[in-house]
Amino acid sequence: MFPIDFFWRAAARWPERIAIDAPEGTVRYGELAAQVAALAAALRALDAQPGSRVAICAGNSREHLLALLAVLASGKVWVPLNAKSTATEIARIVQATEPGIVVADPACAPLIAGAPGHVLWTGNGPPNTPNAPTLVQQVAAHAGAAPVDLAALGLTERDTQAIKFTGGTTGLPKGVMQPYRAWLANISNQIHWWGLTADDRYVLAAPITHGTSTYVLPILAQGGCHVVLAEAGAEAVRGAFRDRAGTCCFMPPTLIYMLMALPGADATRASDYPALRRLIYGGAPMPPGKIRQVRAFFGPVLGTTYGQTEAPQIITVMRPDDFDDEARWASVGQVSWFTDVAVMAPDGRLLPAGEVGEVVVRGDLVMGGYWRLPDKTAETLVNGWLHTGDRGLIDARGYLYLKDRLKELVITGGFNVYPIDVENALGQHPAVHECAVFGVPDDKWGEAVTAAVQLREGQTATEAELIAFVRERLGPVPTPKHVHFHASLPRSPVGKVLKTELRRLALPAGDTP
Repeated sequence: MFPIDFFWRAAARWPERIAIDAPEGTVRYGELAAQVAALAAALRALDAQPGSRVAICAGNSREHLLALLAVLASGKVWVPLNAKSTATEIARIVQATEPGIVVADPACAPLIAGAPGHVLWTGNGPPNTPNAPTLVQQVAAHAGAAPVDLAALGLTERDTQAIKFTGGTTGLPKGVMQPYRAWLANISNQIHWWGLTADDRYVLAAPITHGTSTYVLPILAQGGCHVVLAEAGAEAVRGAFRDRAGTCCFMPPTLIYMLMALPGADATRASDYPALRRLIYGGAPMPPGKIRQVRAFFGPVLGTTYGQTEAPQIITVMRPDDFDDEARWASVGQVSWFTDVAVMAPDGRLLPAGEVGEVVVRGDLVMGGYWRLPDKTAETLVNGWLHTGDRGLIDARGYLYLKDRLKELVITGGFNVYPIDVENALGQHPAVHECAVFGVPDDKWGEAVTAAVQLREGQTATEAELIAFVRERLGPVPTPKHVHFHASLPRSPVGKVLKTELRRLALPAGDTP
């Protein structure tokens, strides 16, 4: 079985159900299946080689979903290109993966300029470009095509389904080869742990090119519907829940906070989210103080997962009922199906419950390796274990608690300080909207614990006040030596706080990170 088979089976079972609810109209399963089969045939006609790459550079849309499903159905490898990235970064990924076909929004034309192979456009193609080949034309030209048997093409579950590039906030981005087996494991886990059903309407709030992609097939497998937004932003997300019966969503914590801060949110939250039952966050931790606020606002619907591009989305899972116990709020949950999780010492020993070490993972969810980087693959996959680069511990009940990235551990005066512990303490201050903690070189301490803070609108706090607040809770060693205030914290295109940039800004003039 291949990941796309979940969709084919759903389309055969529920041809009249709505699969996509987009601003330009709805698409039913039977109609979508015919379009996917036609576009998949078009992709094979343009590039007959099984396992060749197809890159997609587009914002969230009905056609983006169609293109992604067609790539999966054609036996090719999906390479997502972030439409909010730079031309330089896109060019680097395209050069590395050598796609035979690129699918792009007209607005992305400057980003993919010079890309090799065939280019297919969403919509009507770029303006003032007559006869530009479009997805609509390709679907029409291959109408009536039947789905292809991927096994007959010689593909197996060990082959690569996608090459997704790591975010690069802590180092040079690498192309992660996600095999079919990893996608199958993810689909099964998402359906089971979130209890997805045919009644679910998933709001596409985060980019399809990133974490949202891991929810596309689980929702479709169960006969659910994807709700495409007319525009980006918190107001549009709220409207999708209020007016279009959204039931579940994955988004970064910062977007959740923005929803809570919208005008009139306190007075209308019940009517704004009448069908919401799963609000899943990821990509960044959520401090316990924020968890309390979110659960008070939205109700007992909050969930989270821990995953990496190298083991997509759902290594561990915290469901809403896991959050009923406040003692677990700092956890990222228990291990999912088809996966083993352990904590390893530097010498390779697996550590007992309660001891801190590197989190390691093995099983079906794990990547096949890094694209054309055998040395990096060998460093990361050792004796079957994926070395995540995260430090953490597993408690006696099997809940995983992350401390921090190995490279983000701050060693100050010979003591180890985990930034997340300091962030959780600092985040309890009523004036702090969001914060990030990191180390900067220091002649006396080796590294000085440093904080960057974004205050709540209309609130004030001084550096001395925040330092005293943390010291009272954690003692002197983890307390920041300096606090830097920002109107907003710098972020990557997918919303992750860029600690490398914050560290650079915190350094004295002339110093380098």
